[in-house]
Amino acid sequence: MDSAEKRSGNPVISLVDIAVRIGARRLLEGTSWQILPGQQWAVMGPNGAGKSTLVRAVAGELPIVQGRVARGPGGAPDRIGYVSFDLHRRLIAREEARDDARDFSGDWGDLTRVRQLFGPYPALSGASARAARRLGIAPLLDRTIRTLSTGEMRKVLIARALARGPELLVLDEPFDGLDAPSRRHLIGIVGRLMREGTQIILVTHRRAEVPPEATHLLEVSGGRVVWQGARNGGYEPAVEGPGPAAVPAPSISRSFGAGRRDNTPFQAPPVLIEMRRVNVRYGSEVVLADVDWTVRRGENWAVLGPNGAGKTTLLGMIAGDHPQAYANEIYLFGRRRGSGESIWEVKAPIGMITPEFQIRYRKDVTAQEVVLSGFHDSVGLYRRCSPLERETARDWLRHMGVADRGDRPFPHLSHGEQRLVLLARAMVKSPALLILDEPCQGLDRENRRRFLSLIEAVGRHTPTHLLYVTHHSDEIPACITHVLRLGGGRRTAVAEKRDVDYS
Repeated sequence: MDSAEKRSGNPVISLVDIAVRIGARRLLEGTSWQILPGQQWAVMGPNGAGKSTLVRAVAGELPIVQGRVARGPGGAPDRIGYVSFDLHRRLIAREEARDDARDFSGDWGDLTRVRQLFGPYPALSGASARAARRLGIAPLLDRTIRTLSTGEMRKVLIARALARGPELLVLDEPFDGLDAPSRRHLIGIVGRLMREGTQIILVTHRRAEVPPEATHLLEVSGGRVVWQGARNGGYEPAVEGPGPAAVPAPSISRSFGAGRRDNTPFQAPPVLIEMRRVNVRYGSEVVLADVDWTVRRGENWAVLGPNGAGKTTLLGMIAGDHPQAYANEIYLFGRRRGSGESIWEVKAPIGMITPEFQIRYRKDVTAQEVVLSGFHDSVGLYRRCSPLERETARDWLRHMGVADRGDRPFPHLSHGEQRLVLLARAMVKSPALLILDEPCQGLDRENRRRFLSLIEAVGRHTPTHLLYVTHHSDEIPACITHVLRLGGGRRTAVAEKRDVDYS
Protein backbone atom coordinates (compact mmCIF):
# COMPACT_ATOMS: atom_id res chain seq x y z
CA MET A 1 0.00 0.00 0.00
CA ASP A 2 1.23 3.49 -0.81
CA SER A 3 2.90 5.02 2.27
CA ALA A 4 1.06 8.33 1.82
CA GLU A 5 -2.21 6.43 1.76
CA LYS A 6 -1.30 4.65 4.99
CA ARG A 7 -0.36 7.91 6.72
CA SER A 8 -3.42 9.80 5.60
CA GLY A 9 -5.94 7.10 6.41
CA ASN A 10 -7.62 7.72 3.06
CA PRO A 11 -9.90 4.85 2.06
CA VAL A 12 -8.37 2.04 0.03
CA ILE A 13 -11.76 1.60 -1.67
CA SER A 14 -15.08 3.39 -1.23
CA LEU A 15 -18.31 2.05 -2.69
CA VAL A 16 -20.93 4.79 -2.69
CA ASP A 17 -24.61 3.92 -3.28
CA ILE A 18 -23.69 1.30 -5.89
CA ALA A 19 -25.66 -1.35 -7.77
CA VAL A 20 -24.43 -4.06 -10.12
CA ARG A 21 -26.24 -6.02 -12.82
CA ILE A 22 -26.01 -9.75 -13.47
CA GLY A 23 -28.14 -10.62 -16.48
CA ALA A 24 -31.48 -8.90 -16.00
CA ARG A 25 -31.11 -8.65 -12.20
CA ARG A 26 -29.84 -5.64 -10.27
CA LEU A 27 -28.09 -6.53 -7.03
CA LEU A 28 -26.64 -4.67 -4.05
CA GLU A 29 -28.70 -1.55 -4.80
CA GLY A 30 -27.82 1.33 -2.49
CA THR A 31 -24.71 -0.39 -1.10
CA SER A 32 -22.02 1.77 0.48
CA TRP A 33 -18.84 0.29 1.96
CA GLN A 34 -15.60 1.96 2.93
CA ILE A 35 -12.41 -0.08 3.37
CA LEU A 36 -9.80 1.84 5.33
CA PRO A 37 -6.09 1.05 5.61
CA GLY A 38 -5.35 -1.70 8.13
CA GLN A 39 -8.90 -3.09 8.21
CA GLN A 40 -9.23 -6.84 7.73
CA TRP A 41 -12.74 -7.80 6.61
CA ALA A 42 -14.74 -11.04 6.74
CA VAL A 43 -17.82 -11.10 4.47
CA MET A 44 -20.57 -13.53 5.43
CA GLY A 45 -24.14 -14.40 4.48
CA PRO A 46 -26.33 -17.20 3.06
CA ASN A 47 -26.20 -18.72 -0.42
CA GLY A 48 -27.37 -16.31 -3.11
CA ALA A 49 -27.09 -13.31 -0.79
CA GLY A 50 -24.63 -11.48 -3.02
CA LYS A 51 -21.30 -12.00 -1.21
CA SER A 52 -19.34 -13.03 -4.29
CA THR A 53 -21.03 -10.30 -6.32
CA LEU A 54 -19.92 -7.71 -3.77
CA VAL A 55 -16.26 -8.78 -3.70
CA ARG A 56 -16.18 -9.09 -7.49
CA ALA A 57 -17.28 -5.46 -7.65
CA VAL A 58 -14.50 -4.56 -5.21
CA ALA A 59 -11.97 -6.45 -7.37
CA GLY A 60 -13.15 -4.62 -10.49
CA GLU A 61 -14.56 -7.78 -12.09
CA LEU A 62 -18.14 -6.49 -12.40
CA PRO A 63 -19.33 -3.19 -13.88
CA ILE A 64 -21.08 -0.74 -11.60
CA VAL A 65 -24.44 0.42 -13.03
CA GLN A 66 -25.28 2.86 -10.24
CA GLY A 67 -23.28 4.97 -7.83
CA ARG A 68 -19.52 5.22 -7.89
CA VAL A 69 -16.34 3.50 -6.76
CA ALA A 70 -13.41 5.54 -5.49
CA ARG A 71 -10.07 3.77 -5.33
CA GLY A 72 -6.85 4.73 -3.63
CA PRO A 73 -3.55 3.47 -5.08
CA GLY A 74 -3.78 0.25 -3.07
CA GLY A 75 -7.31 -0.43 -4.31
CA ALA A 76 -6.55 -0.27 -8.04
CA PRO A 77 -7.66 -3.48 -9.81
CA ASP A 78 -4.08 -4.30 -10.80
CA ARG A 79 -3.07 -4.16 -7.11
CA ILE A 80 -5.80 -6.57 -6.02
CA GLY A 81 -5.29 -10.32 -5.84
CA TYR A 82 -8.52 -12.27 -6.33
CA VAL A 83 -9.02 -16.00 -5.72
CA SER A 84 -12.37 -17.71 -6.27
CA PHE A 85 -14.11 -20.80 -7.60
CA ASP A 86 -14.98 -18.80 -10.71
CA LEU A 87 -11.28 -18.14 -11.36
CA HIS A 88 -10.66 -21.90 -11.17
CA ARG A 89 -13.53 -22.42 -13.64
CA ARG A 90 -12.11 -19.87 -16.10
CA LEU A 91 -8.63 -21.44 -16.07
CA ILE A 92 -10.05 -24.89 -16.80
CA ALA A 93 -12.30 -23.49 -19.55
CA ARG A 94 -9.29 -21.83 -21.17
CA GLU A 95 -7.35 -25.09 -20.98
CA GLU A 96 -10.20 -27.11 -22.49
CA ALA A 97 -10.58 -24.57 -25.32
CA ARG A 98 -7.14 -25.61 -26.54
CA ASP A 99 -8.05 -29.29 -26.77
CA ASP A 100 -9.41 -29.12 -30.34
CA ALA A 101 -6.07 -27.76 -31.58
CA ARG A 102 -4.21 -30.43 -29.61
CA ASP A 103 -6.43 -33.12 -31.05
CA PHE A 104 -5.97 -31.79 -34.59
CA SER A 105 -2.18 -31.65 -34.27
CA GLY A 106 -1.88 -34.84 -32.27
CA ASP A 107 0.37 -32.97 -29.84
CA TRP A 108 -0.82 -33.27 -26.25
CA GLY A 109 2.54 -32.33 -24.77
CA ASP A 110 1.65 -28.69 -24.13
CA LEU A 111 -0.84 -29.22 -21.31
CA THR A 112 -0.59 -26.37 -18.83
CA ARG A 113 1.42 -27.22 -15.74
CA VAL A 114 1.19 -25.55 -12.37
CA ARG A 115 4.54 -23.75 -12.61
CA GLN A 116 3.37 -22.06 -15.84
CA LEU A 117 0.67 -20.22 -13.88
CA PHE A 118 3.42 -18.27 -12.14
CA GLY A 119 5.20 -17.04 -15.25
CA PRO A 120 7.14 -18.06 -18.35
CA TYR A 121 10.26 -19.38 -16.60
CA PRO A 122 10.78 -23.10 -15.85
CA ALA A 123 12.15 -22.44 -12.36
CA LEU A 124 10.31 -20.43 -9.71
CA SER A 125 12.31 -17.75 -7.97
CA GLY A 126 11.84 -14.74 -5.72
CA ALA A 127 8.27 -14.04 -4.62
CA SER A 128 6.90 -17.02 -6.59
CA ALA A 129 9.23 -19.47 -4.86
CA ARG A 130 8.45 -17.98 -1.43
CA ALA A 131 4.69 -18.20 -2.06
CA ALA A 132 5.00 -21.81 -3.27
CA ARG A 133 6.90 -22.75 -0.11
CA ARG A 134 4.42 -20.92 2.10
CA LEU A 135 1.42 -22.78 0.63
CA GLY A 136 3.29 -26.11 0.41
CA ILE A 137 2.66 -26.60 -3.32
CA ALA A 138 6.21 -27.46 -4.44
CA PRO A 139 5.22 -31.13 -5.11
CA LEU A 140 2.47 -29.91 -7.47
CA LEU A 141 4.54 -27.66 -9.73
CA ASP A 142 5.04 -30.21 -12.51
CA ARG A 143 1.46 -31.53 -12.42
CA THR A 144 -0.97 -30.47 -15.15
CA ILE A 145 -3.68 -28.23 -13.77
CA ARG A 146 -6.49 -30.60 -14.75
CA THR A 147 -5.08 -33.36 -12.54
CA LEU A 148 -5.34 -31.24 -9.38
CA SER A 149 -8.08 -31.71 -6.83
CA THR A 150 -10.20 -28.69 -5.93
CA GLY A 151 -8.28 -28.21 -2.69
CA GLU A 152 -4.90 -28.46 -4.43
CA MET A 153 -5.96 -25.95 -7.08
CA ARG A 154 -7.20 -23.53 -4.41
CA LYS A 155 -3.77 -23.53 -2.73
CA VAL A 156 -2.06 -23.01 -6.10
CA LEU A 157 -4.25 -20.00 -6.92
CA ILE A 158 -3.64 -18.41 -3.53
CA ALA A 159 0.13 -18.89 -3.95
CA ARG A 160 -0.05 -17.30 -7.40
CA ALA A 161 -1.98 -14.33 -6.05
CA LEU A 162 0.55 -13.85 -3.22
CA ALA A 163 3.49 -14.08 -5.63
CA ARG A 164 2.21 -10.94 -7.37
CA GLY A 165 2.50 -8.89 -4.18
CA PRO A 166 -1.09 -7.59 -3.93
CA GLU A 167 -1.97 -4.61 -1.75
CA LEU A 168 -5.43 -6.09 -1.22
CA LEU A 169 -6.12 -9.84 -1.34
CA VAL A 170 -9.72 -11.02 -1.90
CA LEU A 171 -10.28 -14.68 -0.93
CA ASP A 172 -13.73 -16.02 -1.84
CA GLU A 173 -14.37 -19.26 0.10
CA PRO A 174 -10.65 -20.21 0.09
CA PHE A 175 -11.08 -23.12 2.51
CA ASP A 176 -13.57 -25.10 0.41
CA GLY A 177 -12.14 -28.43 -0.72
CA LEU A 178 -9.31 -28.45 1.84
CA ASP A 179 -8.78 -31.24 4.36
CA ALA A 180 -8.74 -30.34 8.06
CA PRO A 181 -4.93 -29.91 8.43
CA SER A 182 -4.82 -27.81 5.23
CA ARG A 183 -7.70 -25.64 6.49
CA ARG A 184 -5.94 -25.01 9.79
CA HIS A 185 -2.69 -24.28 7.95
CA LEU A 186 -4.35 -21.83 5.55
CA ILE A 187 -6.30 -20.07 8.32
CA GLY A 188 -2.94 -19.57 10.04
CA ILE A 189 -1.39 -18.23 6.82
CA VAL A 190 -4.28 -15.79 6.33
CA GLY A 191 -3.88 -14.60 9.92
CA ARG A 192 -0.11 -14.11 9.49
CA LEU A 193 -0.61 -12.20 6.25
CA MET A 194 -3.02 -9.90 8.07
CA ARG A 195 -0.50 -9.33 10.86
CA GLU A 196 2.26 -8.67 8.33
CA GLY A 197 0.25 -5.94 6.62
CA THR A 198 -1.43 -7.59 3.63
CA GLN A 199 -4.99 -6.31 3.63
CA ILE A 200 -7.51 -9.12 3.12
CA ILE A 201 -11.21 -9.48 2.39
CA LEU A 202 -12.26 -13.03 3.31
CA VAL A 203 -15.58 -14.56 2.18
CA THR A 204 -16.69 -17.61 4.14
CA HIS A 205 -19.83 -19.39 5.37
CA ARG A 206 -18.23 -20.71 8.54
CA ARG A 207 -17.50 -18.49 11.52
CA ALA A 208 -14.76 -20.91 12.65
CA GLU A 209 -12.82 -20.09 9.47
CA VAL A 210 -12.53 -16.39 10.31
CA PRO A 211 -9.07 -15.85 11.83
CA PRO A 212 -8.85 -13.80 15.04
CA GLU A 213 -6.87 -11.15 13.14
CA ALA A 214 -10.01 -10.14 11.17
CA THR A 215 -11.02 -6.74 12.53
CA HIS A 216 -14.33 -6.10 10.73
CA LEU A 217 -17.40 -8.07 9.66
CA LEU A 218 -19.93 -7.48 6.90
CA GLU A 219 -23.11 -9.49 6.37
CA VAL A 220 -25.03 -9.70 3.08
CA SER A 221 -28.58 -11.03 2.80
CA GLY A 222 -31.09 -10.87 -0.03
CA GLY A 223 -28.76 -8.89 -2.27
CA ARG A 224 -28.21 -6.16 0.32
CA VAL A 225 -25.64 -5.37 2.99
CA VAL A 226 -27.54 -5.74 6.27
CA TRP A 227 -24.70 -5.05 8.71
CA GLN A 228 -21.09 -3.89 8.71
CA GLY A 229 -18.75 -2.76 11.43
CA ALA A 230 -15.93 -3.58 13.82
CA ARG A 231 -15.76 -7.17 14.97
CA ASN A 232 -15.47 -6.08 18.61
CA GLY A 233 -18.79 -4.28 18.31
CA GLY A 234 -20.62 -7.30 19.68
CA TYR A 235 -22.33 -8.35 16.45
CA GLU A 236 -21.67 -11.83 15.02
CA PRO A 237 -23.35 -12.92 11.77
CA ALA A 238 -25.30 -16.13 12.43
CA VAL A 239 -23.50 -18.20 9.78
CA GLU A 240 -21.65 -21.28 11.00
CA GLY A 241 -21.56 -25.08 10.75
CA PRO A 242 -24.65 -27.25 10.27
CA GLY A 243 -27.11 -27.38 13.11
CA PRO A 244 -29.22 -30.37 14.17
CA ALA A 245 -30.60 -32.47 11.32
CA ALA A 246 -33.93 -31.26 10.00
CA VAL A 247 -36.91 -33.56 9.43
CA PRO A 248 -36.45 -35.51 6.16
CA ALA A 249 -38.62 -34.37 3.28
CA PRO A 250 -41.81 -36.47 3.53
CA SER A 251 -42.21 -36.71 -0.24
CA ILE A 252 -38.75 -38.16 -0.93
CA SER A 253 -40.12 -41.66 -1.62
CA ARG A 254 -42.73 -40.27 -3.99
CA SER A 255 -40.10 -38.39 -5.97
CA PHE A 256 -37.80 -41.40 -6.22
CA GLY A 257 -38.37 -43.20 -9.51
CA ALA A 258 -41.19 -40.87 -10.53
CA GLY A 259 -39.47 -39.50 -13.61
CA ARG A 260 -38.16 -42.73 -15.10
CA ARG A 261 -39.67 -43.47 -18.48
CA ASP A 262 -40.27 -47.14 -17.60
CA ASN A 263 -41.08 -46.27 -13.95
CA THR A 264 -38.90 -49.20 -12.78
CA PRO A 265 -35.79 -48.34 -10.75
CA PHE A 266 -32.52 -50.01 -11.65
CA GLN A 267 -32.15 -53.29 -9.76
CA ALA A 268 -28.72 -53.38 -8.14
CA PRO A 269 -26.86 -56.71 -8.21
CA PRO A 270 -25.32 -58.18 -5.01
CA VAL A 271 -21.97 -56.48 -5.78
CA LEU A 272 -22.06 -52.92 -7.13
CA ILE A 273 -18.32 -52.17 -7.33
CA GLU A 274 -15.29 -54.42 -7.21
CA MET A 275 -11.73 -53.18 -7.64
CA ARG A 276 -8.80 -55.59 -7.78
CA ARG A 277 -5.27 -54.25 -7.25
CA VAL A 278 -6.06 -50.93 -8.91
CA ASN A 279 -3.07 -48.69 -9.64
CA VAL A 280 -2.96 -45.14 -10.97
CA ARG A 281 0.23 -43.24 -11.77
CA TYR A 282 1.14 -39.92 -13.37
CA GLY A 283 4.68 -40.58 -14.57
CA SER A 284 6.64 -41.45 -11.46
CA GLU A 285 3.93 -40.18 -9.09
CA VAL A 286 1.80 -42.91 -7.52
CA VAL A 287 -1.79 -41.79 -6.86
CA LEU A 288 -3.39 -45.17 -6.03
CA ALA A 289 -1.46 -48.36 -5.28
CA ASP A 290 -2.90 -51.89 -5.19
CA VAL A 291 -6.40 -50.82 -4.13
CA ASP A 292 -8.80 -53.71 -3.42
CA TRP A 293 -12.32 -52.56 -2.65
CA THR A 294 -15.80 -54.09 -2.84
CA VAL A 295 -19.13 -52.29 -2.43
CA ARG A 296 -22.10 -54.58 -1.87
CA ARG A 297 -25.82 -54.06 -2.11
CA GLY A 298 -27.18 -52.34 1.01
CA GLU A 299 -23.93 -50.53 1.83
CA ASN A 300 -23.36 -46.78 1.91
CA TRP A 301 -19.72 -45.68 1.93
CA ALA A 302 -17.81 -42.58 3.03
CA VAL A 303 -14.46 -42.07 1.27
CA LEU A 304 -12.02 -40.11 3.42
CA GLY A 305 -8.44 -38.92 3.10
CA PRO A 306 -6.27 -35.81 2.82
CA ASN A 307 -5.94 -33.60 -0.26
CA GLY A 308 -4.06 -35.48 -2.98
CA ALA A 309 -4.83 -38.93 -1.50
CA GLY A 310 -6.63 -39.99 -4.69
CA LYS A 311 -10.31 -39.65 -3.72
CA THR A 312 -11.33 -37.79 -6.88
CA THR A 313 -9.26 -40.19 -9.00
CA LEU A 314 -11.03 -43.14 -7.40
CA LEU A 315 -14.45 -41.67 -8.21
CA GLY A 316 -13.36 -40.98 -11.79
CA MET A 317 -12.38 -44.65 -12.15
CA ILE A 318 -15.91 -45.66 -11.15
CA ALA A 319 -17.69 -43.12 -13.37
CA GLY A 320 -15.53 -43.93 -16.41
CA ASP A 321 -14.14 -40.39 -16.56
CA HIS A 322 -10.54 -41.40 -15.86
CA PRO A 323 -8.51 -42.81 -18.79
CA GLN A 324 -6.70 -45.35 -16.58
CA ALA A 325 -10.02 -46.93 -15.57
CA TYR A 326 -9.78 -49.23 -18.59
CA ALA A 327 -6.22 -50.35 -17.75
CA ASN A 328 -7.32 -51.76 -14.38
CA GLU A 329 -9.53 -54.61 -13.22
CA ILE A 330 -12.76 -52.89 -12.18
CA TYR A 331 -16.25 -54.42 -12.12
CA LEU A 332 -19.32 -52.19 -12.02
CA PHE A 333 -22.76 -53.72 -11.43
CA GLY A 334 -21.33 -57.16 -12.25
CA ARG A 335 -19.70 -56.17 -15.54
CA ARG A 336 -16.00 -55.60 -16.10
CA ARG A 337 -15.09 -52.06 -17.15
CA GLY A 338 -13.94 -51.99 -20.77
CA SER A 339 -15.84 -55.10 -21.88
CA GLY A 340 -17.68 -53.31 -24.68
CA GLU A 341 -20.10 -51.07 -22.80
CA SER A 342 -20.70 -47.52 -23.99
CA ILE A 343 -20.01 -44.53 -21.77
CA TRP A 344 -23.78 -43.95 -21.64
CA GLU A 345 -24.33 -47.46 -20.32
CA VAL A 346 -21.72 -46.78 -17.65
CA LYS A 347 -23.37 -43.55 -16.54
CA ALA A 348 -27.02 -44.67 -16.75
CA PRO A 349 -27.32 -46.08 -13.18
CA ILE A 350 -25.02 -43.43 -11.63
CA GLY A 351 -25.78 -39.97 -10.32
CA MET A 352 -22.73 -37.83 -9.61
CA ILE A 353 -21.82 -34.40 -8.32
CA THR A 354 -18.23 -33.28 -7.89
CA PRO A 355 -16.53 -29.86 -7.78
CA GLU A 356 -14.85 -30.76 -11.07
CA PHE A 357 -18.22 -31.45 -12.72
CA GLN A 358 -19.52 -28.09 -11.52
CA ILE A 359 -16.47 -26.46 -13.10
CA ARG A 360 -17.23 -28.17 -16.44
CA TYR A 361 -20.97 -27.42 -16.47
CA ARG A 362 -20.83 -24.05 -18.23
CA LYS A 363 -23.91 -24.18 -20.49
CA ASP A 364 -26.11 -21.09 -20.60
CA VAL A 365 -29.37 -22.89 -19.78
CA THR A 366 -31.89 -22.46 -16.97
CA ALA A 367 -31.58 -24.21 -13.63
CA GLN A 368 -34.56 -26.44 -14.46
CA GLU A 369 -32.95 -27.46 -17.76
CA VAL A 370 -29.80 -28.39 -15.87
CA VAL A 371 -31.85 -30.72 -13.67
CA LEU A 372 -33.63 -32.19 -16.70
CA SER A 373 -30.28 -32.91 -18.35
CA GLY A 374 -29.72 -35.45 -15.57
CA PHE A 375 -32.23 -37.78 -17.24
CA HIS A 376 -29.92 -37.97 -20.27
CA ASP A 377 -26.47 -37.61 -18.62
CA SER A 378 -25.76 -34.60 -20.83
CA VAL A 379 -24.16 -31.22 -20.19
CA GLY A 380 -26.92 -29.01 -21.57
CA LEU A 381 -30.37 -30.18 -22.65
CA TYR A 382 -30.76 -31.52 -26.20
CA ARG A 383 -33.89 -33.68 -25.98
CA ARG A 384 -37.56 -33.03 -25.46
CA CYS A 385 -38.67 -33.89 -21.92
CA SER A 386 -42.00 -35.36 -20.89
CA PRO A 387 -44.42 -33.54 -18.56
CA LEU A 388 -43.65 -36.20 -15.91
CA GLU A 389 -39.92 -35.51 -16.18
CA ARG A 390 -40.52 -31.78 -15.86
CA GLU A 391 -42.68 -32.27 -12.78
CA THR A 392 -40.04 -34.55 -11.23
CA ALA A 393 -37.37 -31.91 -11.89
CA ARG A 394 -39.53 -29.30 -10.15
CA ASP A 395 -39.99 -31.71 -7.21
CA TRP A 396 -36.23 -32.07 -6.75
CA LEU A 397 -35.69 -28.32 -7.01
CA ARG A 398 -38.27 -27.95 -4.22
CA HIS A 399 -36.49 -30.58 -2.12
CA MET A 400 -33.26 -28.60 -2.51
CA GLY A 401 -34.96 -25.33 -1.57
CA VAL A 402 -34.28 -23.60 -4.90
CA ALA A 403 -37.65 -23.95 -6.64
CA ASP A 404 -37.76 -20.18 -7.19
CA ARG A 405 -34.48 -20.40 -9.14
CA GLY A 406 -35.78 -22.80 -11.79
CA ASP A 407 -36.19 -20.22 -14.55
CA ARG A 408 -32.94 -18.36 -13.88
CA PRO A 409 -29.88 -18.89 -16.08
CA PHE A 410 -27.58 -21.40 -14.39
CA PRO A 411 -24.42 -19.23 -14.81
CA HIS A 412 -26.14 -16.38 -12.95
CA LEU A 413 -26.72 -18.42 -9.79
CA SER A 414 -24.34 -18.26 -6.86
CA HIS A 415 -21.80 -21.05 -6.36
CA GLY A 416 -23.91 -22.58 -3.58
CA GLU A 417 -27.13 -22.35 -5.60
CA GLN A 418 -25.43 -24.04 -8.55
CA ARG A 419 -24.34 -26.85 -6.24
CA LEU A 420 -27.94 -27.43 -5.07
CA VAL A 421 -29.20 -27.47 -8.68
CA LEU A 422 -26.54 -30.04 -9.64
CA LEU A 423 -27.49 -32.16 -6.64
CA ALA A 424 -31.06 -32.16 -7.92
CA ARG A 425 -29.70 -33.17 -11.34
CA ALA A 426 -27.85 -36.12 -9.80
CA MET A 427 -30.99 -37.42 -8.05
CA VAL A 428 -33.59 -36.80 -10.72
CA LYS A 429 -33.12 -40.15 -12.48
CA SER A 430 -33.22 -42.15 -9.21
CA PRO A 431 -29.73 -43.64 -9.56
CA ALA A 432 -28.64 -46.97 -8.16
CA LEU A 433 -25.38 -45.31 -7.12
CA LEU A 434 -25.08 -41.68 -6.03
CA ILE A 435 -21.51 -40.31 -5.94
CA LEU A 436 -21.16 -37.15 -3.84
CA ASP A 437 -17.73 -35.50 -3.74
CA GLU A 438 -17.69 -32.70 -1.15
CA PRO A 439 -21.40 -32.07 -1.77
CA CYS A 440 -21.74 -29.46 0.99
CA GLN A 441 -18.91 -27.36 -0.43
CA GLY A 442 -20.18 -23.79 -0.80
CA LEU A 443 -23.43 -24.37 1.11
CA ASP A 444 -24.48 -22.18 4.02
CA ARG A 445 -25.69 -23.55 7.36
CA GLU A 446 -29.37 -23.90 6.44
CA ASN A 447 -28.69 -25.46 3.04
CA ARG A 448 -26.18 -27.89 4.55
CA ARG A 449 -28.77 -28.92 7.12
CA ARG A 450 -31.43 -29.34 4.43
CA PHE A 451 -29.12 -31.30 2.16
CA LEU A 452 -27.81 -33.64 4.89
CA SER A 453 -31.39 -34.36 5.96
CA LEU A 454 -32.29 -35.15 2.36
CA ILE A 455 -29.29 -37.46 1.86
CA GLU A 456 -30.13 -39.25 5.10
CA ALA A 457 -33.63 -39.92 3.72
CA VAL A 458 -32.20 -41.10 0.37
CA GLY A 459 -29.74 -43.44 2.10
CA ARG A 460 -32.34 -44.97 4.39
CA HIS A 461 -35.57 -44.98 2.40
CA THR A 462 -34.65 -45.45 -1.28
CA PRO A 463 -32.73 -48.10 -3.27
CA THR A 464 -29.95 -45.59 -4.01
CA HIS A 465 -26.50 -46.46 -2.64
CA LEU A 466 -24.14 -43.66 -1.55
CA LEU A 467 -20.45 -42.95 -2.08
CA TYR A 468 -19.81 -39.85 0.01
CA VAL A 469 -16.55 -37.87 0.05
CA THR A 470 -15.99 -35.14 2.62
CA HIS A 471 -13.28 -33.39 4.63
CA HIS A 472 -15.78 -32.50 7.39
CA SER A 473 -16.50 -35.36 9.79
CA ASP A 474 -19.63 -33.59 11.09
CA GLU A 475 -21.13 -33.78 7.58
CA ILE A 476 -21.09 -37.59 7.29
CA PRO A 477 -24.74 -38.75 7.24
CA ALA A 478 -25.77 -41.34 9.82
CA CYS A 479 -26.89 -43.69 7.02
CA ILE A 480 -23.23 -44.30 6.05
CA THR A 481 -22.36 -47.90 6.97
CA HIS A 482 -18.73 -48.23 5.82
CA VAL A 483 -15.63 -46.05 5.50
CA LEU A 484 -12.79 -46.21 2.95
CA ARG A 485 -9.68 -44.31 4.04
CA LEU A 486 -7.18 -43.30 1.38
CA GLY A 487 -3.68 -42.08 2.03
CA GLY A 488 -0.39 -43.15 3.51
CA GLY A 489 3.01 -43.46 1.95
CA ARG A 490 1.87 -45.90 -0.76
CA ARG A 491 -1.53 -44.31 -1.40
CA THR A 492 -3.23 -47.50 -0.25
CA ALA A 493 -6.84 -47.89 0.84
CA VAL A 494 -8.18 -49.22 4.15
CA ALA A 495 -11.83 -50.26 4.39
CA GLU A 496 -13.70 -50.53 7.67
CA LYS A 497 -17.25 -50.94 8.87
CA ARG A 498 -18.68 -47.88 10.51
CA ASP A 499 -20.23 -48.24 13.95
CA VAL A 500 -23.64 -46.69 13.36
CA ASP A 501 -26.43 -46.50 15.92
CA TYR A 502 -29.73 -46.90 14.07
CA SER A 503 -31.88 -46.80 17.18
